Amino acid sequence: MADLLPQMYEHGLYLGVFVAPFVQEDAAMIGTAAASASGAGSSVLLFLILVIGTTCSDTWKYWAGRAAHLSPWAARIAAKPAVTRAQSAVVKRLFLTMLVARFVPGTRIPLYVAAGVFKAPFWRFFVYVVVTAIAYAAVAFALLHLVGAAAGEAAAHYAPMIAVVMVIAVIGISWWRGRQARKAMAAEAS
Repeated sequence: MADLLPQMYEHGLYLGVFVAPFVQEDAAMIGTAAASASGAGSSVLLFLILVIGTTCSDTWKYWAGRAAHLSPWAARIAAKPAVTRAQSAVVKRLFLTMLVARFVPGTRIPLYVAAGVFKAPFWRFFVYVVVTAIAYAAVAFALLHLVGAAAGEAAAHYAPMIAVVMVIAVIGISWWRGRQARKAMAAEAS
């Protein structure tokens, strides 16, 4: 039984890494990179599972946008000239738009849903999601592993705490930005 517990912990860690991007992608990236830097699980497996989870999370958002065309209301909005112009700009510069969105918190979900609404070619979208997820994960892993190497043995002790603080900061900033956006929309509506 004692041999089974570490194995269960590791499998639970990998499952959590896969599911985390569905909840909060930036927190998943930072938390997984910190787990890797502190030696929890295989760094290669953590990286691969994070990229796969992120890809699945982002892909379902695209399909949610595509499904919006089933609604007559959404189809009318998608047919408006301003939306058509935005569609043309996004689809024409899809990779650059997705690369920027990958690194700017709060922009991914609207862009990925919009890519579906705009009927961006799925396979192009999918390849760009994978490439940008790999790039983001590589930056997060490299930074946290470099910080860990620079800090030495202390990093293994402090990395999880630093990651928790960073995750809380990312979630707090995202919440605050969303709150500000809702206030601005309410002010415009009145």
